[in-house]
Amino acid sequence: MELDRSLLRFTSPAILLLFLLSCHTFTSTEAYDALDPNGNITIKWDIINWTPDGYVAVVTMFNFQQYRHIQAPGWTVGWTWAKKEVIWSMMGAQTTEQGDCSRYKGNIPHCCKKDPTVVDLLPGTPYNQQIANCCKGGVINSWAQDPTNAASSFQVSVGAAGTTNKTVRVPKNFTLKAPGPGYTCGPAKIVKPTNPESPYLASVVSERGKSNSLAPLVQCTSHMCPIRVHWHVKVNYKEYWRVKVTITNFNYRMNYTQWNLVVQHPNFDNLTEIFSFNYKPLNPYQNINDTAMLWGVKFYNDFLSQAGPLGNVQSELLFRKDKNTFTFDKGWAFPRRIYFNGDNCVMPPPDAYPIGARMSKPEHCLLGSEEHQLYRDINCSCELYLLFNSVPFSL
Repeated sequence: MELDRSLLRFTSPAILLLFLLSCHTFTSTEAYDALDPNGNITIKWDIINWTPDGYVAVVTMFNFQQYRHIQAPGWTVGWTWAKKEVIWSMMGAQTTEQGDCSRYKGNIPHCCKKDPTVVDLLPGTPYNQQIANCCKGGVINSWAQDPTNAASSFQVSVGAAGTTNKTVRVPKNFTLKAPGPGYTCGPAKIVKPTNPESPYLASVVSERGKSNSLAPLVQCTSHMCPIRVHWHVKVNYKEYWRVKVTITNFNYRMNYTQWNLVVQHPNFDNLTEIFSFNYKPLNPYQNINDTAMLWGVKFYNDFLSQAGPLGNVQSELLFRKDKNTFTFDKGWAFPRRIYFNGDNCVMPPPDAYPIGARMSKPEHCLLGSEEHQLYRDINCSCELYLLFNSVPFSL
């Protein structure tokens, strides 16, 4: 998305002043996400009260991305004050550093840094330190999958600041960091105050970041990726065809709550039935229905466990054939693109697509002259982890 579309705005329930930050995600390898072109993270800054030397604001982040969660260890938001503002107190979040508060005697501010960095509090925080939608450890679910948990808020009391609409100054150089894509946000703009519950679009420039400081411990496979998506063309009926999808976790150090899978295939416009997964069509271009978002059923298979006997989830999809387009030639039956939790899966090369009843060999690591099923430490935090592993089928 163009950078000139980035903007920051603010709102207030008391209709005092509103700032809102609008952000679209993209990486250095993809100009924007074609499967979620309007996906965004919105940061809204509501000034709800004036104080003798500043104001109290509620800051809320909305994850309007269709399928990308903000996962643990969660979001980190920062900005630069326009003047010499300080943070007297916070609820629902905290700064990572206090800074130099030596000019204050007696009542010491929570943070005196020119460029504070704020993180969420953990679940179980005492109630007198909470506000609504806070204290989730920085985790925000995606809008399509779990809209009730797609926001995170905190309250900040700002001092040494303006005390009216005319004297208050907008913070600048906003940043939003999160596992996977990180975000650098556009300049803030003051907009007309409005209802604080209204949704606002956002635009963000993102850079690929590390998802976790702990290197994954991954079971040895030929691909050495933590996740494998197994697309099995299972049955060929006269009017229909059936696919079995299995997602396997090979990482011994990570499980996935609220996982999701985005699949692009031209036959999703004739999806007839899906078993044991939730389904939502993603139609970014209105009349083209070729992309589906799949995720687990709550309390049944919405939790993908770490590598081991329980480290997989699976479902079956039933498609009606369109005789004008349906074929098993040239890999047509397999997805064009797959995302797992927003990460683009590695697709197999064209010559790896199964033909006829060709069988695949088990995956092993070679150690000397013997084959062993073993485990190995790897660090692929700077790469896309996933492998789409197509398997043979017979008709």
